[in-house]
Amino acid sequence: MSTGICHFFSGLTLENHLFRMRGLSNYCLSCCVNSLLQTFSATWEIAELLERWDVAGARGDARNVALHLKRVLEAMRGGLPQLAPHRDFLHCLDQNRFRLNVQHDADEVFLSILNFIHQQMDNRVLAGEIQDLYKISVETHLQCLKCNSIQTETSYMLSLPLYVKEDDNSLEGCMNSFFEHQELKGINSCFCAHCGTKNPSRQGVKLLSLPRILCMNLKRFRNSRGSTHKLDCRVPFPETFDFSQSLQDVFSENFAQNECRYTLYAVVVHSGYAMFGHYTAYVRHRENKCWYYADDSHVQQASWEEVQRTYGGRHRTAYMLMYRRDSEEWRPRPELSG
Repeated sequence: MSTGICHFFSGLTLENHLFRMRGLSNYCLSCCVNSLLQTFSATWEIAELLERWDVAGARGDARNVALHLKRVLEAMRGGLPQLAPHRDFLHCLDQNRFRLNVQHDADEVFLSILNFIHQQMDNRVLAGEIQDLYKISVETHLQCLKCNSIQTETSYMLSLPLYVKEDDNSLEGCMNSFFEHQELKGINSCFCAHCGTKNPSRQGVKLLSLPRILCMNLKRFRNSRGSTHKLDCRVPFPETFDFSQSLQDVFSENFAQNECRYTLYAVVVHSGYAMFGHYTAYVRHRENKCWYYADDSHVQQASWEEVQRTYGGRHRTAYMLMYRRDSEEWRPRPELSG
């Protein structure tokens, strides 16, 4: 696939005009937020849900993350060639204690934005639908190694934290490691309701349901002796992934989904060191299915081979992966009163 700049030129082809993506200025170290906004723009399900939100009664305008996200996504979808305005969104995050002029972790900002949306939208139905897009439901089993009694709890996550090893990795291997049983001993021992004491335990996690949008965070940063360093080792990831074929052992007995095949549509990339780095993003366009590389204000068409170069290495290293479930065309549920 050929590469080329997709905007800033008057002689655009009709195809580039139709599929143009808008860049975002780097304002007060905003590359992290800029990259996430590109992934939110590629998550068209969010935009469609926010379009249905009547903001006439929205409260707390300056601090309402959902309101400002709705506005900036509308601007990013516009056909104008100039950069999309997003300073109000950045200042809104600043009002919610994600300060400007400070480097932030992309996964932390991503999860906070989703939580702000859930907390601040006055339409509770739509707020719940947006969170449901990402909700990974899991079943945790905790077995006491003294009496063998088992406690079971259900919970959910909005992204899957996958720890990266310093040697060979694969996405499938990282996911299998997440779902492996863990021995909890010593200070990590858990309270057993049957014994009435803290005892060594074995913990296991099983999937109850998978979301429409599956976000994975490759945990490349390590803290050691008061400093943080980054692992640049390779983590190959596929363009399509089928849970039912690759990870059959991670499902709970209560898992009932039929479609478990996912296609990658966005990658948040970190370049540089842990304490001095830069975020960019690869996103796949909904209409022409082509990959684009967004580096703040600069956006250009890319190829799958370029995305694959983010498997590992200091230059551009994949940090967050976003997959969409392959199924019939998604439609939001009819809106109920919120």
